[in-house]
Amino acid sequence: MEHAYTDRIHRFNRSADGISLPPAFTFPFFYTPHPLVVQAAGEVQAYLSARTDWAEELAKGKMFGVLVVEDTKGEAGFVAAFSGNLAGSNLHAYFVPPVYDLLRPEGFFRTEEANISAINRRIEEMESSPEYLARQKEYAEWQNEAALRLADARRQLKEEKQRRDRLRKLGTDETTEQDLIRESQFQKAEYKRLEKKLKAEEETLKTALDEQETEILRLKRERKSRSAALQLKLFARFRMLNARGEEKDLLEIFRDTPQGIPPAGAGECALPKMLQFAYLHRLRPLAMGEFWWGDSPKEEIRIHGHFYPSCRGKCGPILRHMLEGLEVEKNPLQEDIHRTTPLETVYEDEWIVIVEKPAGMLSVPGKDEIGSVLERLRERYPQATGPLLVHRLDMATSGLLLAAKTKEVHQKLQALFETRNMRKKYEAILEGTVETDEGCIELPLCPDPTDRPRQMASAERGKPAVTRYRVKKREGGRTWVDFYPLTGRTHQLRVHAAHPLGLGHPIVGDELYGHRAERMYLHAASLEFVHPVTGKKIQVEREADFG
Repeated sequence: MEHAYTDRIHRFNRSADGISLPPAFTFPFFYTPHPLVVQAAGEVQAYLSARTDWAEELAKGKMFGVLVVEDTKGEAGFVAAFSGNLAGSNLHAYFVPPVYDLLRPEGFFRTEEANISAINRRIEEMESSPEYLARQKEYAEWQNEAALRLADARRQLKEEKQRRDRLRKLGTDETTEQDLIRESQFQKAEYKRLEKKLKAEEETLKTALDEQETEILRLKRERKSRSAALQLKLFARFRMLNARGEEKDLLEIFRDTPQGIPPAGAGECALPKMLQFAYLHRLRPLAMGEFWWGDSPKEEIRIHGHFYPSCRGKCGPILRHMLEGLEVEKNPLQEDIHRTTPLETVYEDEWIVIVEKPAGMLSVPGKDEIGSVLERLRERYPQATGPLLVHRLDMATSGLLLAAKTKEVHQKLQALFETRNMRKKYEAILEGTVETDEGCIELPLCPDPTDRPRQMASAERGKPAVTRYRVKKREGGRTWVDFYPLTGRTHQLRVHAAHPLGLGHPIVGDELYGHRAERMYLHAASLEFVHPVTGKKIQVEREADFG
């Protein structure tokens, strides 16, 4: 059923008078939601709560978005969208339509999807047919039997050779020697005849099996080819607009990215849908926000009702195109807030130096021209050799960073990290109340392939990550915790704190896994190790200044 585009533009239920419109559009990858976005999201959430027919699906979790817009009359309102599809459909009157409706029954996607599904069914039928399974079993049993017969024949050959060798040691005349040679030749020939006989049996069995396996392989290749062609055809149908009215399909947009082609699901997230709708209907985008509704997925960290930045893998290239022509807020991560902040030295000797990195400063240079600890150290120690920094801290994390003034010392210090002979303590404040007093978190981690630098918990793909923790105090709905990481995975403490299989309480101010605040309350407070040159125990501490 088609719906008028005006049905999808919602006016605020409560008066928005007194709320100033934003001067620039939201930077979608790092933002604090505008008050109008919060109000719009609240209205969408009320609508979702009232849709009891969707309750079971919504409980499993889904990303929704709101886009505050201004129409040609200068009146503000908002549109809403969901990621992917909802209740088996792309089209719902309350939400904007998809950029391209791949679920239309008469569309090429559904037709070709049915063809691919038919191939899947044929493959499943062939692989599960009694005849095919019986031939597989017969061939496997024959292989085992043939291997045993050959092994037994080789054993007999060896035993007969040993018998002949013993006879020769006792002494043999020429006639006996010739008999032994003929016996050896006959036995070897018998073994060759056995090999030939078994090979012929194998060819007979394998030919019958190969006929079916060849057909299965052909079908799998056809399925792969048709799926790839369908994806490319589909990506070409997603023609994305920007604020200048310029149009590019997904293949064009992703052509110059490292992956070269769009990832699955590109163009189906909430924000691209809403921007496309706005541009098509002459609505001026003012602000955006995307929030999670429902339970968290097992591997990712999503909290019910929380706002999240747009994903960089699927949406990054698309949004860079779609936001062209809009005045967009500056990326806060590109602001060099510590250009004039002094880098304090906490410990220094002839071979090493330990400095305190402020929150918001990079450890090493990034893509943008923002100052980093490494650059400061290179300026301070121009004669230093080697990489200098022995480890890194996230930009949002404050605390102790260790550097070596020579390449040799750097290698020795890195070895301490690799062999877990570098004892580290971090201080953090977590949202909510952690019930246990202490414990150990073992949760394997890996990068989120579609949304770097976010990390995921994955038993299948993740690398081991282990953190000990101890609660210091609980106050005002927050928990003060000391973390002792035994491994050094990216975002390890942040994910172990926030994930339901960890503590289930995000670090205060963690914009990736919790709520954004004035800073992230995570601080590298202590380093303890044996000096690689003097052999003395070094213990350096600097408590967090969380204000």
